[in-house]
Amino acid sequence: MIEKIILDYLLDQKLTVYMEQPAVKPDTFYLMEKTAGSQTDKINTSTIVIQSYADTLYNAAIMNEAIKEVMADAVELDAISRVELNSDYNYTDPTTKQYRYQAVFVVTHY
Repeated sequence: MIEKIILDYLLDQKLTVYMEQPAVKPDTFYLMEKTAGSQTDKINTSTIVIQSYADTLYNAAIMNEAIKEVMADAVELDAISRVELNSDYNYTDPTTKQYRYQAVFVVTHY
């Protein structure tokens, strides 16, 4: 399962990353989710969204830049053949005023 592969990879990079909102939120953390997937000729493609949560908008932007670099290197994993950044943007929650950025990746994997 690609979610587990990427989660383990990010945790190995010493990042604080979750797949669902933690009950007690640290000041900074990443939230990862698979939002779509497809398969052609036994080659899988998944859309992976990673949100960077921080105490300031600037820190969320810094975290977003860092996660883009880390995810680009995920192509070195045996199960992943391509990582493409689809988009990234300020995704601050207007209701809670929680600062966050969101990066959307298209990952090709086996």
